[in-house]
Amino acid sequence: MASPPPTFPPRKVPIPAKGVDYRSKVVLAPMVRSGELPSRLMALRYGADLVWGPETVDRSMIGCTGSMNPRTSTLDFTRPSSNNSTSLIYRLHPELESKRLIFQLGTASPTYAVQAAHLVGASVAGIDVNAGCPKPFSTSGGMGAALLRTPDLLCEILTTLVKEVGHLYEIGISVKIRLLPEPEMTEDLVRRLCQTGITGLTVHCRTATMRPREKAIREQLRSVATICRGHGVACLMNGDVADRDAALALATEYGVDGGMIATAAESNPSVFRTQAEGGQAPWSTIMREYIETALSVENRYGNTKFLLQHLIPGKNAAHKKFQSARGYVELCAALGLDDLLATAAQVDTQLGIRSSAVAGRISSAGAGVVVPSATSPSSSISIKRKSVTDTSTDCDYIYDGNKNDAGARKRLVQERGSGSSSVSVVDAQAYPDLGPAPAATAAAAAAINV
Repeated sequence: MASPPPTFPPRKVPIPAKGVDYRSKVVLAPMVRSGELPSRLMALRYGADLVWGPETVDRSMIGCTGSMNPRTSTLDFTRPSSNNSTSLIYRLHPELESKRLIFQLGTASPTYAVQAAHLVGASVAGIDVNAGCPKPFSTSGGMGAALLRTPDLLCEILTTLVKEVGHLYEIGISVKIRLLPEPEMTEDLVRRLCQTGITGLTVHCRTATMRPREKAIREQLRSVATICRGHGVACLMNGDVADRDAALALATEYGVDGGMIATAAESNPSVFRTQAEGGQAPWSTIMREYIETALSVENRYGNTKFLLQHLIPGKNAAHKKFQSARGYVELCAALGLDDLLATAAQVDTQLGIRSSAVAGRISSAGAGVVVPSATSPSSSISIKRKSVTDTSTDCDYIYDGNKNDAGARKRLVQERGSGSSSVSVVDAQAYPDLGPAPAATAAAAAAINV
């Protein structure tokens, strides 16, 4: 009787020393606006194995300078802007995410791709080329899903990145694609991509013309996974993946190596936690943790507010409360996060946010509490009693800026009843020195952004 043929372990493209293997991973998808630093940190906190940053166009990175931010412990990539200031292009946290962060690059040029990748290559675990985004801002420049129509260019970009970036920084290069109109076309493309030296490939189970609401097409997954496995390339699937448990089940069913979660993680990053580990956390818990995380890294306020639109259920009363908030202080006040007001004030100041009105609750801290001025950290704001003859506004006390700081903005403080430790802050005009307020009713100025 003949002996059975020998079996060999599946081929596997070597994973570079500082890179990561995508196999057996459930990861956060690259999402413009929804993939900024706070979202990535939240996903990692709840069990994401890897996180993709939002697509960043090569030419926006070229010319950037990377430097550590001592306040946030982040590595900030900035470039000069037209108004003599600097623009933040990309922010990552070396300690908390660097070894699990995949930088996604929007590019249509091997030369530009390499120049941009050199800036971040030493600080990330991999570079991923976006060849799947169907949005005009990407495709109009020949990037994203437009690369599916120019496979020669896409392969050249990947090959160049592998040789000039992957080998240098010892990290993996990967690509994210969408399905082509015919299965044979998708299979032919995947074969070509797997021969460029990439370590991973993610397939979004929709074509470029399909909308997010259309059901993902999974019938081609097995053939794509088989081709990737034959070349030793890890294969992830994306599209309608609800949570970690679903991702692992789909990976087993279709023979892929892992799953990528997008929309579900946008609404609740705890989807990376299995049911056995506790499942999804309540939205109220996620909301608070997200705001705390955003404050800790001084996230752009507009981006934070955008994400909260997804994190807070639309029908919940809290969703309406923060809609008019124009800064972190107003946001925390509207959502009842009184204990975060002081931090929110500091972050608003750093971000240059000047709210014209603030309605919030500020815990009393007794007399003598002061805050830095928005324009001069060394100056302070004191509480003054309003003149009994001044009837222009309905309030008892005001915050009056240091007289030596012309840029300090004045705030009114209205005491809510005798002995109350809660006050509201509204916009004000400049007032003369009206004398100090009694110690018993002095509000906590440390929570006011002036």
